[in-house]
Amino acid sequence: MIGSVFSPYYAWARARGHDDPEHFCALNVALYGDCSRWAMTERGRNQIKRTPDTLTIAASHLHWEGDTLVIAINETTAPIPRPLRGEVRVHPQMLPGHRECLDGQGRHFWWPVAPRARVEVKLTHPQLAWSGVGYHDSNWGDEPLANGFADWDWSRAKLRDGSAVVYDVRRRNGEEHTFALRFDPQGGVEPFALPPRLGLPKGRWWRVARSAQSDANTAPQILQTLEDTPFYIRSTLQAQWLGEPVTAVHESLSLDRFTQPWVQLLLPFRMPRWAR
Repeated sequence: MIGSVFSPYYAWARARGHDDPEHFCALNVALYGDCSRWAMTERGRNQIKRTPDTLTIAASHLHWEGDTLVIAINETTAPIPRPLRGEVRVHPQMLPGHRECLDGQGRHFWWPVAPRARVEVKLTHPQLAWSGVGYHDSNWGDEPLANGFADWDWSRAKLRDGSAVVYDVRRRNGEEHTFALRFDPQGGVEPFALPPRLGLPKGRWWRVARSAQSDANTAPQILQTLEDTPFYIRSTLQAQWLGEPVTAVHESLSLDRFTQPWVQLLLPFRMPRWAR
């Protein structure tokens, strides 16, 4: 993250008139399961290097080797400090080049760089390795997320023949913007229709609201809650899209919650800042 959208330090700096995004950068790594780990340490401008093909954030870096994105991870977890090290290799299987304006004003964009990819993970701390189907996207904007949006729900699933993403956005001006896109193996992009959102159980600990879509006469079901925070919740869910049963990664983000002072004061426990 460059100009980390969830950084309380960046928010406090902007309030003082300092808005250099390269002074507030982080590599976020979340590992779930028996060896659960979390790292999102923020760094300053002197620890950042960028070229057209590389991004270095302190001891971690990302670079392209041909058409493979290599992510070398060298981080320390929080709030309990433990090493989190290894490499992730992302091999895109489609590169559609599609970009979507989320706010309708040209201030916030989403780019599904590789809606479907083969991903190889090899970690040394903890010692784990696996491979499977993955996803790579990018968001960027010209203002804080909370200026443009109240909240959103987002889902992504692999299909038998391609991949699909659903965005369900509530803009700050009260408008709702929902769209669903199917990506075929050749990189083609096609919108598809989904029924209105259905409510899902709120997060157990922080009660963040979440909702999702599924084909008519079917209901989405939560399989597992992976991340339950005061303003963000990540889950896996079962649904049906385009007549096909899917297991989707789902997220709900509340920017109204994120901007609350009590949430901003909690964030440093999970997002320390080591800058120089």
